[in-house]
Amino acid sequence: MSDVLAGIGVVAAAGASAATILLPRGALRVAAMLLALALFPVLILGDQWHTAQIADLREDTPRVVALLALAVAALAVLAYVFRRWPRLLPLAVVFVLPFRVPLHAGGDTANLLVPLYLVIAGGVVAAALRVWAPSAFQPRPGPLANDTGPPAVTGPARRGPRALPWVLATAVVLYSLQSLYSEDFSKALQNVCFFLVPFTVAYALIRDQEWDRRLLRWVLIVVAVEAVVFVGIGTVEYVSKELFWNDQVIRSNQFHTYFRVNSVFWDPNVYGRYLSLVIVFATAALLWARDRRDFAVLTVLVGVLWIGLAQTFSQSSYVALLAGLAMLAAIKWSWRWTLAAAVAGVIGAALVIVLVGGSGKITPDRLNIDLSGRGNLISGGLRLFGERPAWGYGSGSFEEAYREHRENKDIPVSASHTEPVTVLAEQGVLGFLAYAALVVVALWTMAAGMWRGPPRGTAIGRAAVLAAFVALLVHTLSYAGFFEDPITWVLLAVGASLASRSHFRPDSGHSYDRVAEPAVRDPA
Repeated sequence: MSDVLAGIGVVAAAGASAATILLPRGALRVAAMLLALALFPVLILGDQWHTAQIADLREDTPRVVALLALAVAALAVLAYVFRRWPRLLPLAVVFVLPFRVPLHAGGDTANLLVPLYLVIAGGVVAAALRVWAPSAFQPRPGPLANDTGPPAVTGPARRGPRALPWVLATAVVLYSLQSLYSEDFSKALQNVCFFLVPFTVAYALIRDQEWDRRLLRWVLIVVAVEAVVFVGIGTVEYVSKELFWNDQVIRSNQFHTYFRVNSVFWDPNVYGRYLSLVIVFATAALLWARDRRDFAVLTVLVGVLWIGLAQTFSQSSYVALLAGLAMLAAIKWSWRWTLAAAVAGVIGAALVIVLVGGSGKITPDRLNIDLSGRGNLISGGLRLFGERPAWGYGSGSFEEAYREHRENKDIPVSASHTEPVTVLAEQGVLGFLAYAALVVVALWTMAAGMWRGPPRGTAIGRAAVLAAFVALLVHTLSYAGFFEDPITWVLLAVGASLASRSHFRPDSGHSYDRVAEPAVRDPA
């Protein structure tokens, strides 16, 4: 595939996916979804056609046919299920978020979110059936039928939910445009196709769901059960001192006095991120639990997840969890006292870092060691930004630009591990403004009216989503992966949906659900 065609295809795919969150539900939006998902594999194959992995697959025709047949069958089943029971779609998305499938070809292994891609494609086909074959496979009510809750409360619509899709679409399109001059266009293309395009479509599908208390409860059950299973797997690894995969982590465990586990995840920090977010969800439910049995079950769940988190030795995940819990404390009790406690904690942690070594000094080399080499990456990324402050070196170019322009070329690098630094180096001020606007608008959307009274109904879900989003943001400051993590997009979609369907009655300070929407809705 020529560079010109590839560039046009990347921008077209990003534009189509952005249209899915801006267009109203209907045939035009479904067409945009189909176009975005159709361009996704075409661009990847065109970019990787001559690589060893694709060449190996091309020569193994029976394997390719079998994989395609399996994918088509799975897609048909998922489309049928989501058409008949639309509210199973968000549960399926949440269920498959942690799973990556290792695909072996050409002597290399690629860990891809294949289950998530299939679920998203199934949701799009179900949406197409709703628009173009409305009489086929009519939706059926089931145990996940809408829980209407308290009566609707009228009030002016907030600007937050309306602004978020536009800011998000702008960030996606801008990333694709800045890939055109990237020093690593192939990496940018993969980021657009593997992450931005399918996740944007997933955002549109999930945002349209009716997120009532019942659906939120089922989501908590799904992630809680999964997390407990993952902790069990991680505990087996910890006891046996053997990991299932990731040779890099296996080798590093041989040189450390501690043993890190990754369960079914590729990286202990990603595993830790997942557990910390689930702990935030469970703690939110625990803080506002009224039933003693629920309180006991949630307490045990949080304890089990803490054990799993401790086995990861992921410092970034600990800090992220503390940030999420602090947000819950601010909502539950007082944001002023929480802020004071957080400032005191930061000062105390800084004093420990300064004094624990006995020297009482912080040097760049020591700070870099304490940050596991991230200090060099941060300083190097900031130097890259200083060289091209306006537009950066192009989307997806951090690794290539760092290797090409750094002073010490012997320092290994794979990523910046700090999302703002990555954005500054790759996209300059232009991209950073889009990133910052997205963060601000997302927080504004999720937090609007949160402190007007004690949460009730879906407002508890809003508190959990806001706290989890804050935790994820903090984690990306030391491990990056903001746009590349599908959990980010799920939190944005659920937060926007809950914000658009919740109003606050000033005289009582309580949150109520708007229930004017139909009980059963399709994600089209």
